[in-house]
Parts: sequence; C-alpha cells; structure tokens
Amino acid sequence: MLIGLQTACATGYPMGGTLTGASRSWRRSLGPQVAAADWSDARGEDVAVANLRRAAKLPWTDGGRCVVQDASQPWPVLAERCYQVLDHERVRFRDTTGRCSVASAGAGALGIGLCVLAAPELAVGAVIVVGVVVVGFAISEALESYEKRGRPQVQPPPTLPVPETRPVPETRPVPEAVPVTEAKRAPPELKKKRRPKSKPEGEDWPPGPAPEPTDRERDRKCEAIPVPHQGGNKAHNTCADGYPPNRWPGKDAQVAGKNFDALQVGVRVLWEIKVEYFDGYTDFLKKVTVEREIEELTEFRDIAVACGYAFKVGVISEAHKAALLKEDRSFDIVVTECK
Repeated sequence: MLIGLQTACATGYPMGGTLTGASRSWRRSLGPQVAAADWSDARGEDVAVANLRRAAKLPWTDGGRCVVQDASQPWPVLAERCYQVLDHERVRFRDTTGRCSVASAGAGALGIGLCVLAAPELAVGAVIVVGVVVVGFAISEALESYEKRGRPQVQPPPTLPVPETRPVPETRPVPEAVPVTEAKRAPPELKKKRRPKSKPEGEDWPPGPAPEPTDRERDRKCEAIPVPHQGGNKAHNTCADGYPPNRWPGKDAQVAGKNFDALQVGVRVLWEIKVEYFDGYTDFLKKVTVEREIEELTEFRDIAVACGYAFKVGVISEAHKAALLKEDRSFDIVVTECK
C-alpha cells in the first residue's frame, strides 16, 4: 500500500505542474503579440515624420513630392524609389564604411550613391550637399500637417454665454438713471483737447514698413517650377531647349512668378533667349529694341540673383550682342547662332 500511494502522488504533481507551466507560457506569448501590434500601429506616423525630417536635409528636383508619397515606407525603400528625383548635381556620396563598395561592386557611382543614401543610419560625412538646402514645399507642408495632428483641439465651454447674459439687464437701468447727463457733457471737452494732438502725431510718424516675407515663403517663391513655354514661337522654343541645354525641354522655368526661357542642366543658371533678326532693323528700331530689352532683362536678372541663380542672355548675332553690351556691359550675353 505504501508503494502504491507514493506512486500515485508522484504521478499527480508533475501533471499539475505541466498544465500550470503551459498556461503561463501561453499568456506570456500573447502579451508581446498584442504589444507589438499596438506599437506597429502607432509607429507608422513616427516613421513618416522621421523620413520627412531626414529628407528635408537633401535637395529634390520635384519639391519633395516623391518623398511625401512614400514617407510611410522604410527609409531604404523610400531612398530607392525617390533616388532619381534627387538633385545629383548638388550631392556627393562618400563610402566611409566601405560596405557599399563591396555591395555595389560593378554598379559604378550610381550603385554606391544609392547604397550610401539607403543606409538605415547615415554615417558622418557620407552625404555632402553643395550649397544651401531649401526644404521642398511638399515636405514642409507634410511636416506642418503632422504637427497639427498632434495638437489637442480645445473647444469653448458651453456654459460661458450663460453668466454673461444674466447681469446685462440688471446693470442697464443704473447708467441710464444718473450718469447719462454727466457722460454727455464730458466727451465734447475731451474730444476738443485730443483732436489737435492726434493730427501732428499722424503727420510726424509715418506708418511702419510692411512685414517682410518669412524664409519659408521666400524659399517657395525661389523654387524653380516647370511650366509650358509661352508665346508659341517654335524657333524661340527650339533654341531655348537645345542651346543651354534646358533641364525641362518644352517647359519654361518659373521662379518667383517670372517665367524664364530655360534652366540649364546641371547648374543653377537661368536663361533668356532672343531670336529676333536684329541686324535687319532700322537704326531707330534698333534703339527702341535695345532700350526695351535692357529694362526687361534687368528685371529678370534681379529676380534670378535674389533667388541664388546666375543669369545669361542668348542672342543670334554679334551685332545684337554688341548693341546690348554698349547699353549695359554688366550682362552675360552669348551668341547662340540659332535660326
């Protein structure tokens, strides 16, 4: 009997221990799964904001539209999809870790550049940007919208108008009974004394200057935007697209609301092209044309320089170039010999 009782006790305890252990292990495995699901839902916006802030430090030719579209993707996926719209003329890649040289062997500079850009953590000195980076308008607007989402909206309490309306009828008869007569006599004397003082103040102190535009507004105005050619002159459009050459064939470059004939490929140079047959004009017509064009080109150059661009003028004859330089030698004029 003793041997049988010991055997029964020995077999019952481990079974209970096994069930208890299984129950605990199931609960532990369920807990991390729920937490991971909640974390992944809340992480999407954080990934997008982090990608937008990282992309804001780089120059993009499309204003950042591609980055905003794929902002919720992991950074390597975003970098691969938007690599083509990066302003490669202003970016230099350095493989400081040596990993990209092995991974992109045989792919050339394009493979190394994409490998360096798509790295989850950007190494120091791996990406070098030439010049000042202007945050793309699409990235700027997306970051503003994400910031607004996180701010709590405060609504006015519904009980505010109740205490304001109750004391109004009680205070009305008090000023109507006694102080009304005194209030009518006092204002004329005060107004007579104050009126002569207000006039010289307005004359001696002119209104202050209008507020200057913010850096963000100035950057948006200075960003070059491709728009269709104006005018419909085929010879003019062909010369503007082919000579500089134009970064956007068939398009003007709009900067600060002004349409330039071309934005040169690879450099920040805006162009104005003239294809008129200046040599056949009369002396009077040449004079009028030069005066009009100098005034027009000065306006174009001022906008280009203010936005950080160089400015060049293209003409089709040496005589036209000489006439413009005689009037103002500060312009950079090139003979295109377009027909």
